[in-house]
Amino acid sequence: MIMKTLQLHNMIDKIFCFIVLLHLSFVNADAQKYNPADLSEISLKEKLKFYVPNVKSSTGTNYDIKYNRCYWVIDPKIYAIQGKVTTYFQAIQPISQIQFDLSNPLIVDSVKYHSTQPAFNHSANIITVFGLNIPQNTIDSITIYYHGTPPSNGFGSFIQSSHANDSIIWTLSEPYGAKDWWPSKENLKDKIDSVDIYIEVPTGNKAASNGILVNINTTLSGSVIYHWKHQYPIDYYLIALAVTNYAEYNQNIPLSTGTLFMQNYFYPEDSISNVNDVQGFPPIIQLFDTLFTPYPFMNEKYGHAQFGWGGGMEHQTMSFMGSFGHELMAHELAHQWFGNKITCNSWQEIWLNEGFATYLTGLTYEHMFNGYWWPIWKRNQIDRITSQPDGSVFCTDTTDVNHIFDGRLSYAKGAYVLHMLRWVVGDSAFFAGMRNYLNDPALAFATASTNVFKSHMEASSGKDLTEFFNDWYYGEGYPTYFINADKVTNDTLQVTITQQTSHPSVSFYEMPVPVQFKGQNIDTILVFNHTQNNQTFKIYFPFNFDSVIFDPELWIVADTAYITTGINTHLQSQNIKIFPNPSKGQFTVKNSEIIKHLAVYNVYGEIVKEYYPQTKNISINLYNSTKGIYFIKVNNQTVKKIVYY
Repeated sequence: MIMKTLQLHNMIDKIFCFIVLLHLSFVNADAQKYNPADLSEISLKEKLKFYVPNVKSSTGTNYDIKYNRCYWVIDPKIYAIQGKVTTYFQAIQPISQIQFDLSNPLIVDSVKYHSTQPAFNHSANIITVFGLNIPQNTIDSITIYYHGTPPSNGFGSFIQSSHANDSIIWTLSEPYGAKDWWPSKENLKDKIDSVDIYIEVPTGNKAASNGILVNINTTLSGSVIYHWKHQYPIDYYLIALAVTNYAEYNQNIPLSTGTLFMQNYFYPEDSISNVNDVQGFPPIIQLFDTLFTPYPFMNEKYGHAQFGWGGGMEHQTMSFMGSFGHELMAHELAHQWFGNKITCNSWQEIWLNEGFATYLTGLTYEHMFNGYWWPIWKRNQIDRITSQPDGSVFCTDTTDVNHIFDGRLSYAKGAYVLHMLRWVVGDSAFFAGMRNYLNDPALAFATASTNVFKSHMEASSGKDLTEFFNDWYYGEGYPTYFINADKVTNDTLQVTITQQTSHPSVSFYEMPVPVQFKGQNIDTILVFNHTQNNQTFKIYFPFNFDSVIFDPELWIVADTAYITTGINTHLQSQNIKIFPNPSKGQFTVKNSEIIKHLAVYNVYGEIVKEYYPQTKNISINLYNSTKGIYFIKVNNQTVKKIVYY
């Protein structure tokens, strides 16, 4: 019987002491088309659909994990786990008791410390081991033997499902699910230096996990033990297993530093279509390998394991995949750099994982498929971000997984913060900063904060990015631009740029604003350094134009830009005062002479309000009108612009 007592396997303890080019048309290759729903699906499926009270664990404050040796017995037909986990750790301070995160439905059979069995208590999802006397800086170990039925939490951490007529068990621990199936330390900042993973399964099944498959041994009873070894630092939530009757398909992919072994585990019934889909994978990893740094786990592997979910999960060196479309493969692969090699040091800064992976997926559309999907991808991200007026990339509530994995903010807006940062600092400084961040020895295979990333970008660009991050990362919302462009003389262009913000947390977004001017003889983009509201620029421009386009290459997250031309602002009367301007809808017009007639025009030249006040001032409201730019004509002669936001 497969669920045997693990103590029969103490002998395990003694063991321890290139590239395929894509010659397809991007229009006809359905598997490679950009689908704007893909990111929504990815972010939706990366949420654990349950609420976990008291998720901020305080275990492990007195030790630093060095190594885990895990032995699990899994039968995919039985919703249960039996295991023993040995944790090697260094005492940060003298230790008299030690704690691990482990959900209460699991039963602890015993705890082994050297040759003793110390007392322990298992309550409130924490196991506490007592009676220890471990001096500071000592490296020591504890083994926990346990079994049971992991708690069922919807799309939670330990799942039994089926495919065709076969069963599968798989795990997904992000962000707080590891304790549901193994005794762990749920602390992002304490990466495990290396792991050995042994998974005993019934004959006919394969077990997928992290690192290199060292060997496969058959026991006397006929079950099979898969031994995986991973020798890179790894966070608790990136350790995983999946067990079913997999078909295996392997590839060798040429990269900049050698040949990468790629190991794919597919459901047998899907293997033909999946093999076809992953032929599009090599160009993606070669692109990331070229743009950033060599694949971080080159000495081991990268792989995919199919599992029973619509999305994916970036388990270190082997992503678990519900499907094999271009966007999902690119997103989970990107995490091997951003999320796995360097992990956010707090769930508040999840954008360092998800925003970065989302942007790298966007970069595949810039560099692949002749760039066809790149503007479409950018337009869809902007539309998604601006669908609501609020929300910061910085996650303010880490007890709510829906907030952590917010597709609009952590993913789409996080990605566009990177894109706008690239616009502000330039391509050379941007990619140099990204590579320096990845190569920083203090961060590599460790954790990082946004401030550290910001410092790398400031160093590579020579720019102070404090205001940028305050506005776009910590602040909420986005701007709406109002642009008036006019030839005030034959060779002088006057451009006035105003903005309104969608949320009061940001009063003004200081950005370089690109504007395209098109005419019979010209097609040029001018970039205006917009540092204050109602800012006017006068430049030498000896050409005529017939159209003006805001941000044609989609560098800035902004709502619809309102553009007007042909209003000769230099002829506007200084005798007319409008205040406040910009206005939230109500404003006063004051003239030095009697106002006999006043008309309010929209940008289409249509009259929306008309008055005959016979006074020198009048109060006007536009509450029933669309927000935007309007013009005030007084006594049929003088014109003033009003911005309604």
